[in-house]
Amino acid sequence: MIKKYTYNLGHTFKSIVEKHGGKVVIDYPEGDSYTYNDLEILSNKYQVFFKQRGLGKGDVIAILNQKSFDAFSMMIAAVKCGIVYTNLDPYSPIDRLAKMLECCEPKVLFFDNINGELPFRDIEGYSCFELKKLQLEVDKLVSINDEINNSVLGTDPAYIMFTSGTTGFPKGAVMSHVNLINLIDWAKDTFKVTEGDKFTGVNPIYFDNSVFDFYASIFNEAEYISFSTDQVKNPKKLVELIDQVGCTNWFSVPSMLIYLLATKTLSSGKFKSIKKIVFGGEGFTKQQLLKLYNMFSDQSEIINVYGPTECTCICSSYKISIQDFEDMNSFAPLGEMAPNFDYYIDPADSKNINEGELCLLGPNVGLGYYNDPERTQKVFVQHPKRKYTSTIYKTGDLVYKAEDGLIHIKGRIDNQIKHMGYRIELEEVESGMNRVDGIKESAAIYKVIGNGMGFIIGFVATDNEVDVKEFKSQLKTMLPEYMIPKEIRTMDILPKNQNGKIDRVALKSHI
Repeated sequence: MIKKYTYNLGHTFKSIVEKHGGKVVIDYPEGDSYTYNDLEILSNKYQVFFKQRGLGKGDVIAILNQKSFDAFSMMIAAVKCGIVYTNLDPYSPIDRLAKMLECCEPKVLFFDNINGELPFRDIEGYSCFELKKLQLEVDKLVSINDEINNSVLGTDPAYIMFTSGTTGFPKGAVMSHVNLINLIDWAKDTFKVTEGDKFTGVNPIYFDNSVFDFYASIFNEAEYISFSTDQVKNPKKLVELIDQVGCTNWFSVPSMLIYLLATKTLSSGKFKSIKKIVFGGEGFTKQQLLKLYNMFSDQSEIINVYGPTECTCICSSYKISIQDFEDMNSFAPLGEMAPNFDYYIDPADSKNINEGELCLLGPNVGLGYYNDPERTQKVFVQHPKRKYTSTIYKTGDLVYKAEDGLIHIKGRIDNQIKHMGYRIELEEVESGMNRVDGIKESAAIYKVIGNGMGFIIGFVATDNEVDVKEFKSQLKTMLPEYMIPKEIRTMDILPKNQNGKIDRVALKSHI
């Protein structure tokens, strides 16, 4: 039994290394594999490097991360010494990336240069290191075994995860050491993680779902299989590699599974070693889910999970059974909450206390938004029914509690959507469109087309002709690809409601 240092991830990792040092922990299909000892030695050297650079507890570093072993080692090094890391998309538009860096104010910026490109070269004012070149310097350093910072507390921040914001400015959710340790322990118990498990690291490391992939595997003595962007983009190759490596645990957004099903890449006889197919982040229509269930329920558990970025990726799970297909017009319920975790429904109507906004409380609830007290105070609030300090997170999800006690999502209280698994505030899309030359005002609408899929339509008011190709080209300098509207429609004036605001209901009649 590994000794648990409940509030310090560095000590928790060290205890695993002492037991499993020679075991492979990170494996690259068609590439190298690395043991816990490898990860321990390189992370220790990065700690020495951090100290030489004057970095210490509470400082922030940014990693433009493409899943190199150096980047993973740096993440471990950071939690050992209490440095806060944030993983960023190196191909994010410069304008948006600059906003995230302005928010978190990293002391140093590190980047993977796997494809020989410097996508963020236009950003100035940061001390930058290319990891591959830095490795030559770091390899010369002496690895010190006792460099774990014992002053790191459970309430200290471990990482910042950026997500879309209603103001057009991304917000950085801050998660603590104890948040992660609770996730790690819950994952081990819920998914019965063993030393022989191999997790499919198909999610981008700057995407919320990757938190589960990385920590639920590495900190539970299992193996993390790191798939590159190119491998994930090639569905046939991806499934072949998963079977070749013998992966046991799959986790992705439903849209990725739907794509594999639609292309017939995923069929009976595939996923030979997969024991658990876990999905979350958006709705999975019952028609598509039934296809998956019929193919794999005999060999795998199929599990729906739920959890906002602000609550450490995942905080509930629900195992799909044949009874769930008696009603084909609903999505799977949220299921059982993590241990020591609870929920509160803030009712819109006092006569119906089982319907309203879902609020979460417990050790998965994060510390707030980094460097953003105003937005933090809006959604990280005092529990209204407790007479002592008890913070809840207001998810914005409208839910109802069914007669069987299970929670079902019925919508949102705002304009947030989930597209391709990403949480998108339509206001951020609109903020980008409003900055395009000649646009007087804009609105973004999400059109659902079935099978759990949909796309964004941008409405713009302008006096000019709009070259859609050029319009989208300008948007790509401000928004990531998944936020770019598929269609752009022009109007002289956008419809307004009685309050003078853009009438989204009227716009939806145009789609």
